[in-house]
Amino acid sequence: MIERYTLPRMAAIWEENNRFKKWLEIEMFVCEAYAELSIISKEDLKTIKERAAFNAEKIREIENRTKHDVVAFIENISEYVGPPAKYIHMGLTSSDILDTSFSCLLKEASDILIKDITDFMDVLKEKAFQYKLTPMIGRTHGIHAEPITFGLKMAHFYDEMKRNLERMKIVRERVSYGKISGAVGTFAHVQPFVEEYVCTHLGLKPAPISTQIIPRDYHAEFFTTLSLIASSIEKMALEIRNLQRTEVGEVEEFFQKGQTGSSAMPHKRNPIASENLCGLARLMRGYAVSALEDIPLWHERDISHSSVERVIAPDATTVLDYMLERAKNLFKNLVVYPERMQKNLDITRGLYHSEAILLSLIKKGLTRQEAYKMTQNVAMRCYEKGLDFTVELKKDPDIKKYLNDKEIENTTNMGHYFHHVDAIFQRVFGK
Repeated sequence: MIERYTLPRMAAIWEENNRFKKWLEIEMFVCEAYAELSIISKEDLKTIKERAAFNAEKIREIENRTKHDVVAFIENISEYVGPPAKYIHMGLTSSDILDTSFSCLLKEASDILIKDITDFMDVLKEKAFQYKLTPMIGRTHGIHAEPITFGLKMAHFYDEMKRNLERMKIVRERVSYGKISGAVGTFAHVQPFVEEYVCTHLGLKPAPISTQIIPRDYHAEFFTTLSLIASSIEKMALEIRNLQRTEVGEVEEFFQKGQTGSSAMPHKRNPIASENLCGLARLMRGYAVSALEDIPLWHERDISHSSVERVIAPDATTVLDYMLERAKNLFKNLVVYPERMQKNLDITRGLYHSEAILLSLIKKGLTRQEAYKMTQNVAMRCYEKGLDFTVELKKDPDIKKYLNDKEIENTTNMGHYFHHVDAIFQRVFGK
């Protein structure tokens, strides 16, 4: 039975209460840093940490008046803390809290996506070894080229996801920066020590330099990477769609009992998961464009990026989480038809051996042009009349001048196409 996907794991990161918890955590670390600097007394720090709390509903109510979420948040905390609340947010600007918490949330989302990618890779690896030597025709321009194996196709996908895993780990570090540097990033009213203290306790690095915000190229790289991963998934899903076409029929998405393919045509078994994934990849690339357009801002900051990020951050991470989970299940439950792969291999009656014959003739002393023309003459005759390539090679007077029947048979043997599959697998998966 296909596993059902649920959203809570990623959605929980972007849930309102979790966001407010991060804000409160940052404000508390700032207060701790001030206490280390003897700006806040130990008694006041103790009161702040014991009493600090928030009420999301109350924050929304205050925000209706202030039209500012962080101001509403601080006002609500102050109601709980009392007089020592004067130290909360002291010397800070809203972006100190917003950007630092944003980095924390992106880092948490990255951990989920890294796990997703790893799980997907495990499935692709299993399929690669299962079908390591299952022959099928390779296609270029959609036209039969030379034999490959279905395992090699899966190994290609695995290797691409391995690169995506590396990219995801890199951008996780790229967004793991915080800033507690004040209104325009000059530390005019808060010491660098506070930033270092907060970032250390959050598992972040202090941004080397910031304005009122962390530069948005950090985030653009993150969302561009997410869209790249989504495009890789689309590539794989598109391949399944093509291989499931009725005329090809080499693989098929799992179709469970009682499932409906079409409201009008009861016979339909459509690649709906693959099509869904291809559509979502388009959405993901749109998020990347939005993130790139957040890089140029007015002077030290404006808020044109803020509205964008409030949408694309939860959406992009949740969509990619979904895509990776659905892709994993798609390949885990994929129905493979080796006999149809063999049938399709046989369609051209051996024409895919043309390069092998070409090279054999060159080894016999012909120029490349002579060998190409000689081989193509036989190939086109077979293509147009549906003849067997090996049979026609043996009958062709020009070919027979250079290759005897045994040489032709050895050259048109399927085995030599797969001599180096093991070597390829060692490169991809290691020994």
